Amino acid sequence: MNDLPAAKIKMMKGSIRCLIFGVLGLLPIIGLPFALGALWLSGRVRVKEKLFWNAARPYRIWGVACAVVGALVWSIVDALLICQALASYAAA
Repeated sequence: MNDLPAAKIKMMKGSIRCLIFGVLGLLPIIGLPFALGALWLSGRVRVKEKLFWNAARPYRIWGVACAVVGALVWSIVDALLICQALASYAAA
């Protein structure tokens, strides 16, 4: 029973960390790893949300939203840059 408050605090800290990583996922160039980390953290927190009420749930949701946008945008940009680099390398 003593682990109950500690588990809730850990879950809420994970939600806030998910938000921070999600916002960092919007950064150019280095955002993709942060976005993927936010999505991973969100999954871990969601497992605990099934057991406990999470007061920081909106932070987790905003973190996931930012992470999804960042991951999609930077994946597309990275893919375009790689394709362009390969095309210029093949033409040379």
